[in-house]
Parts: sequence; C-alpha cells; structure tokens
Amino acid sequence: METTKFIYWQDENMWIGYLEEYPDYMTQGETLDELKENLKDLFKDLASGAIPCVRKVAELEVA
Repeated sequence: METTKFIYWQDENMWIGYLEEYPDYMTQGETLDELKENLKDLFKDLASGAIPCVRKVAELEVA
C-alpha cells in the first residue's frame, strides 16, 4: 500500500488540506473523510500527469 503525507486543518465548517509533496494544490471537504477522498483524487491527477507543470517539493543534500 502506497502512502503519502498531507497537511490539514479545519476552517469554520470546512476541512482544508494539501499533499506534503504538492503544497501548491489544495482541496477541501465538509468532513475529514471527504477531504481525504478529495486528496486521493488530487494525488491521482497530479501523479498521472493530468495536470501540467506540477511543482513538487524535494530535498537536496548540500554538504
């Protein structure tokens, strides 16, 4: 099973979040479960190339 980290918070009545690897692409849901489903759909779109010019986060060893 593949996993990925996500960041989320509740803002009034909505749950908002984004995938740690793709911080420029947020989504939301009325419940935490709905947010998770939307994040899964977003991941599929981002990973498949369906969205052009995707920015990603990576680490660089400098020393």
